[in-house]
Amino acid sequence: MQKRNNRILLILSVMLFTFTSQVFSTGQTEAESSEGPEESYMRLAWWGNPVRDEKTIAVANLYMANNPSVTIETETTGWGGYWDRINTQVASASLPDIMQHDYAYMLQFVQRNILTDLTPYVDSGVIDLGNVNETFLSGGRVDGKLYGISLGTNAFSLVYDTAVFEAAGIAEPDFTSWTWADFEEIAIEIFEKTGVQTMPLSTTDPKVLFDNMIRQTGASTYAKDGKSLGFTDTTVLKEYFNVQLRLLEAGVLVNPEVAFVTVTAEEGQLAKGNVWCDYIWSNQLASTQAVSENPLKMVLLPKIKNAKRPGTFLKPSMFFSIPASAENPDEAARYLNFFLNDSAANDILAAERGVPIPSDVREALKASASDLNKIVFDYIGVVAENSSPIDPPDPKSSGEFLKMFRDSTQEILMGIISVDQGVAKIMEEGNAILAK
Repeated sequence: MQKRNNRILLILSVMLFTFTSQVFSTGQTEAESSEGPEESYMRLAWWGNPVRDEKTIAVANLYMANNPSVTIETETTGWGGYWDRINTQVASASLPDIMQHDYAYMLQFVQRNILTDLTPYVDSGVIDLGNVNETFLSGGRVDGKLYGISLGTNAFSLVYDTAVFEAAGIAEPDFTSWTWADFEEIAIEIFEKTGVQTMPLSTTDPKVLFDNMIRQTGASTYAKDGKSLGFTDTTVLKEYFNVQLRLLEAGVLVNPEVAFVTVTAEEGQLAKGNVWCDYIWSNQLASTQAVSENPLKMVLLPKIKNAKRPGTFLKPSMFFSIPASAENPDEAARYLNFFLNDSAANDILAAERGVPIPSDVREALKASASDLNKIVFDYIGVVAENSSPIDPPDPKSSGEFLKMFRDSTQEILMGIISVDQGVAKIMEEGNAILAK
C-alpha cells in the first residue's frame, strides 16, 4: 500500500508541475504538454511454491516491460497462509485487483458478492476466449455469469518414485485398472525389499483422495444441494481408513505424527526418499519433481471393488478472478487476458498451473514441452479417457467439514478412536456442519 501511496503522490506531483507549467508558460504547444499513458497500478495475489512464484513474477515483469505505465505489486504465500490472508482482506475490503482462488470457494465467493462478473470484459473483447471451449469455462460460471477463468486443466493423481519401484524389482501394473488391493500388495513388497514406506492418504487435503473413492460408487462427498453428505453407505469410508490401518500395523505406513506435520516440499517425505508415492494434482508435478532426486511418474488412483464409474475428473486447476472491491478492475482484466493468451507468458508459465485452456496456446506449448510437461500432457490425456464429470463447487461449510475430517483421520490413525467411532463422527458431525 505504501508503494501505491508513493505512486499516487508522484502522479499528483507530476500533475501539479504540469498544471503550474501550463499556467505560467505561454506559447507552449499541445505536443509539448502531452504526457505518456496514464500510470496504472494493480495488485496480483496467488498461493504458490518457489517454482510457481518465480514463473508468476517473471510473467508480471514481462507485462510491465510491455506496458511501462503499469506497476504490478505481487503477493504470494503458501496454501494455508493464503486463505488466512484472503479472509482478512475480505473483512477489510482490501482484496487485490486480481487473485488466484480455488473451485472449492467459487460458489460461496459469488454468494457473498466478493467477485466481479467477467462477462462484460469478454463481450467487449478485453478478455479473449475465442480459442477456449465452453467445457473449460463451466466451472467458473454461476447462474450463467462468468466469475473465474482457469489458466489450466488439472487432475488428481498418484505420483511415485520410479527408482524405488525399480529397486524393489516390481513390474508396473496396468495403472488404468489397478485396485486398492494391488496398492497394498505393492506397498508391502516395496517396504520388505527396500525399507521405503508409504504416505497416508491425503494428509494435506483430506477430501481429495476419499472423494475419488466415493465417486467411484456413483455418489459424491457432498449432496448436490451441499446441505448434507452425498452418501449414506459407509463401506467405502471405512475401507479408506482400513487400508491405511493395515499398512500402519505392518510398519509400512509413515507414522501419522510425522506425516500430518505441515512442511515445505523440500522437507516432505517424498523429497527425502522416505516414501515411494504421494498424492498430488497434476500441475504440482514440476514443483514435486524439483525437490526429488529420482524421476517421478504420475498415474491414476487405484479402483475400489465394484466401481461404477471413474473417480477421477478434469478440474480447473485454479481460477483467477477480479474481486468486486478491486481498485483497478480494468487493468486486472487486461492482465488476465495476457496471462491466459500471450504465448511468451505461457512459455514462462510452462503449464505449471495445468494444461492451458486456449487451444492455440495448448498446441503450441505441447509441441515444445519439456519431458516433464509431456508427462503432464500425457496424464491429462489418460484422465480424459478415464474420468467422470466434475461435481458442483464445494458448499459454504466445506472448510469446517474438511478440518473435522482431517482431525478425525489423525485420531483414527493414532488409535485414539476406532474406525467405527471415527466414521460415525464424520457422518454425524459432517451432516450437522453442512446443514448449517
